[in-house]
Amino acid sequence: MQWPTFNVRPYVCGGIGHLDEAVLETLRGAGPRVRPAVQAGNAALFSSSPLPPYRRDEHTWAFAWGERRPGGAAPWITVAETYETPGLIDDGERITLHAGGLGLVDVYYLSLGGAVYFSSLLEPLLSLARTPYEINWDAWASIIQLTFPLRDDTPYTQVRRLAGASALVFDRASDRIGVERSLPRWLREEPYEAGRTAGEILEILHEVYKEFDGRPLLVPVSGGYDSRLLCSVAVARGADVESWTTSPDDGTDTDIVFAKAITRELGVRHRVITQDAAAYPDDALAAARRLEFLTPHHAWYTPFAREVHRAGRTLVDGLAGGPLLKNFMVSGAALDASTQAERKAALLGSLSLGSPSVPFLSEGAEAWITDSVGRAFTRSTAMLNGHRAELPLSVLHTRTARGIARSPVNLVGPEVSFAAPFIHPAFFDAALSVGVHRKDRGRFYREILYAANPRVAALPSTNVVKQPLQRIPLRSAAAPAREYGHRMLTRVAAAVPSLLSEQLHAVVAEGPDGLARFNGWNDRFWVRGLVLFGAWLGDYQDHLPDLTPPWD
Repeated sequence: MQWPTFNVRPYVCGGIGHLDEAVLETLRGAGPRVRPAVQAGNAALFSSSPLPPYRRDEHTWAFAWGERRPGGAAPWITVAETYETPGLIDDGERITLHAGGLGLVDVYYLSLGGAVYFSSLLEPLLSLARTPYEINWDAWASIIQLTFPLRDDTPYTQVRRLAGASALVFDRASDRIGVERSLPRWLREEPYEAGRTAGEILEILHEVYKEFDGRPLLVPVSGGYDSRLLCSVAVARGADVESWTTSPDDGTDTDIVFAKAITRELGVRHRVITQDAAAYPDDALAAARRLEFLTPHHAWYTPFAREVHRAGRTLVDGLAGGPLLKNFMVSGAALDASTQAERKAALLGSLSLGSPSVPFLSEGAEAWITDSVGRAFTRSTAMLNGHRAELPLSVLHTRTARGIARSPVNLVGPEVSFAAPFIHPAFFDAALSVGVHRKDRGRFYREILYAANPRVAALPSTNVVKQPLQRIPLRSAAAPAREYGHRMLTRVAAAVPSLLSEQLHAVVAEGPDGLARFNGWNDRFWVRGLVLFGAWLGDYQDHLPDLTPPWD
């Protein structure tokens, strides 16, 4: 396994509860090299780089390992939601392992013999899991249908992921470990419509940028709303800014054309990161392994991330801008729904892949996967029911946190710092207070853009232009990608034949060129999810049990 280079965010592992030193030693040896940060009775924390506590006295201590460092003692949920960081806290009575408010930085864990062992990478915990591994089919259902897992699922039943705004707590009085979930700030203090203007939102964004003053910034511009707003503010503040753009492999490259106009208007140095169709299989597999097979997204981003690692600049990412400012993935049906069930169904419909051109899944697999995903989505978003911002928050807590955040958090970081201004508490709360109907069809976002820079706001946007300026060959559908995809699908067809429809089995039997018909948006993502599953089978086939799925 080739580990990331942990430059700005350390790799950590450890345990809480009745720890077994031999198990801890196995965990330590299974991942990147670590050193002790704390070993005290019922807690152990190891880190790949020096990790000083943000609080320590004679009997208590607290550690955090996100990029934003807490300023002092606070309840774990306050640390989690304010700094979006996981951490480990001993208050004398309890030892608390917590995730961030949205859970963007991963904390994986495995329960074993009265203890919980944890790691910021999933793979090292598999050294503690029973062999053969127990497949979590619910996780794969969500990855295939939604492109990301839900709840605390990973591909393995024994290894879980600590969900956002939750903690594992070892209580010394009861001598037991329990799960503690808390409502994050944006649910405890529901932000009612405050009538904020676009200018007020922009002023808050300028305040957030003060944290980055003096840093050289890299602001990718894609041609959409989020990136042009972030770049406009950076330039207005006089920051040292570069902007890069790469192809999203969507068959148009409209992003590149529009980004050139935006950066020219802003007077920002602009660079286009080119991609090679022949390298797509290696890029796709590298992204899959780096993201531990949790999403088929971001293969297109891999060459870009490698260049960012060499740039020496803080990446400014537009994470969460879409859900917070323009109702991204929130359909008109969801906005107009009159019941909770209708809202859930409409939103899940927007988040799920649409129907492919031919059935990809067998009838049995499709029925089971649809039911599994529906139940998981209902549970994942239950705490948001009835909230005035239920719809955008449902997107944030699922797709954004589990799928989209992987590019800045896991592909850019931990090598390079990234800033996500839209999830800063001040901006997050202000944007959330603006009602979803004011944001419909991007109206409110356009007001913000015009307040920031009217000339840049008037330039064409990929959020508005739906027809491509020209067609560009897809890397993910070129001959090298088809050959790679066919190998992975052939593996799936042989290992779990009942997953695929008869029509897809027939396509696989045709050979790599049979995949050339799948150029539509939905088709491409169905292929990518199943190819990801095939790549995972290839890496772990020697450790997997009988692959009979639950729908057989």
